[in-house]
Formats: sequence, structure tokens, C-alpha cells
Amino acid sequence: MAVQQESARPATDPPPWWRRGPAVAVLALVVIGVELCIGWRSLVGAFTQLREPRWGWVVAALAAEIASMGMFARMQRTLLRGAGTKVKISRHIATAYAAHSISSTLPGGPVFSTSFNFHRMRNYGASAAVASWCIALSGVLSTGALVVIGAAGGLLTRDADSWHTLVAYGVGAVVIAFGVRLVAEHPEWLDPPVRFVLGGVNRIRRRPARQGHDTLMAFVDQLREVRVHPVNFVLAVVLALLNWLFDALCLWLCCVAVGAGSINPVHLVIAYCAGMAAASVPIVPGGLGVVDGALILGLVASGMNGTSATAAVVLYRLISFGFIIGTGWVFWLGIKSRTRKELTASRTSSSRRASSSPDVPAGPRR
Repeated sequence: MAVQQESARPATDPPPWWRRGPAVAVLALVVIGVELCIGWRSLVGAFTQLREPRWGWVVAALAAEIASMGMFARMQRTLLRGAGTKVKISRHIATAYAAHSISSTLPGGPVFSTSFNFHRMRNYGASAAVASWCIALSGVLSTGALVVIGAAGGLLTRDADSWHTLVAYGVGAVVIAFGVRLVAEHPEWLDPPVRFVLGGVNRIRRRPARQGHDTLMAFVDQLREVRVHPVNFVLAVVLALLNWLFDALCLWLCCVAVGAGSINPVHLVIAYCAGMAAASVPIVPGGLGVVDGALILGLVASGMNGTSATAAVVLYRLISFGFIIGTGWVFWLGIKSRTRKELTASRTSSSRRASSSPDVPAGPRR
């Protein structure tokens, strides 16, 4: 009897020290420790201010942050409706909160958040192509909206270079809108480039040239379901802008709540855009320390004293990070519980139908 030997697996080199978990944790602790040492006096003064905030403004800041999350959920709902998938807004809001919490708290959160969002849209009845299109386009619109807000802030501060950014994004948005619409109406245009790229990949993998072509083209053909009406696209752009503007409003209301409402709104918007740009660098989950530092520096550069800036940012992060992410995990638990109940009910119904169906007698043998 022949004995099959296991093929030896190639040994992989260990990752460099700066990519290992303990090293990353120590580096994060060092960064936070340095920030605490440098800003300890301002931090103590900030917590003193936070003992007696103006609670009416705190409630208003909380309402603005909730409205911001609602705008993002409505943006994705608008894009999904353009593909013919209609879902209750409450389900979109729950998904938006849960996906945001996953993205902000888990290592590699954006990857898990995208996967979670994709599976939720598939559960809504969207095809794989439509769900992927909706997630990608919502990310493009969200990023572009932040660029537009920053460019508009630059224009209001008489920064001539901001005209170039604003015009470039406007042209890019029009090109993307018409491009997506044309590709959705004529997915066969993607056949030659898909065949070329897939042939090159299969050549490298030493596979037949057409392997996977039919599956990929079936995926592309699902784009026929997407109908990007100009009204829907404009509405999605407006909702993306409102998502950021309500979040910036939350920061301004936090400044008012700690007694620093005299800051110039244009300067606050610029500081806010700088903080959100820092959040795009996933050094630590939620941008802890990075976003806070960028926001505080931006507010101080706008004329606010360090103590008030720290107090405002701490309050803002308690709302936008603590409250929103905590609420998101509650929504995630609710979604998982509901999915589990639906799966159990489906299995129970299937077993009952199987047990209640009469046995079919076997026919006579020949």
C-alpha cells in the first residue's frame, strides 16, 4: 500500500517587528503617553470645564450626530433604490450604525465593515454586483463630499488654490455619474477589457485563458439592474454632504457647550476636515489619539485656547465615538439575534413541511 507523503509547506518569514501585535500596542501606548505628558495641563483644565457643560447644547450636539448617521444611511438607501431594491429606512440605519462600529473598533475594521455591509445588502435582495456598486459609490461620494467641504472652506478663507480642487471634483463627479450610468446600460462594453485582464491573470496562474470568464461576465451583466437616475444621484450627493455637515455641526455645538462658541465657523470647518483626513490613516482603531490631536491642533490654530479646544474635542469624541459606536454594537447584537431567529424559524418550517408531506409509495419494479 502506497503511503502519500505530505508536501512540505514553504516556511514563511516572520513579519518585521514593527508589524507585530505587541510592538503596535507598545507604539500606540507610547504615542498616547507622550500626548498625555505634553497636554496634561490642558487636559486637567478641560475636564474641569466638562464638569459643568451647557446640557442643552450637549443634547443638541447629540441630535446633530444622530442626524449625521441618518444622512449616511439615507444616502445608501437612495443608491440601492436606484437599483430597484427597496428597504425600510430603519434597517438601513441599523446597518449603518453596526458597520460604523465594526469599522471603528476592530483591527482591520474597514475590511470587516465592508463585508458586513455587503452581506446585509444581499439579505435585502440586492445582487452581488448591485451591492458592490452601492458600497463603492457611497464611499466615493462620501470622500468627495469631504473634499468639497474642505475646498469650500478654503475658498471662504480666500485660498485661491481651493478653486482648482472644487472644479476638479465637480468635473470628476459629472464624469463618474455619466460613466456609471453608461456602463450600467451597456455592460457588454466591459467584455473586451475583462477578457484581456482575465487572460493575463490566467496566464500567470497557468490556467486556461477563459477560466472564470462566464462567471465574471454574469456578475458584470447584473449591472443592468442599476439605473442611476440623475435625481437620485444628486440626492445621494446632497445626503453625503449633509452627513459631514451635521457631524461638523456636532463639533461646533460641543464648542458652544464648553463655552467656546466664539470660534469662526469657517475655521472650525477647516479644523474638522483636517481631523477627518487624519481619521483616514488607520493607525489605531477609531483614530484614537490621532484624530483628537488633529482636531485640537486645528481648533487651537483657529484661535481657541488649548483648554477649551481639548474640552470640546473630548466632548465631541464622547458623542461621535463613544455613544455612536456603543449604539452601533447594540444594533449589531439586534441584527444577529434577528438573523438567528429567522434562520431557526426557516429550519423549523422546512422540517414541518417535510414531516407533514405524505410518503410517496414506490412504483412496481420491472
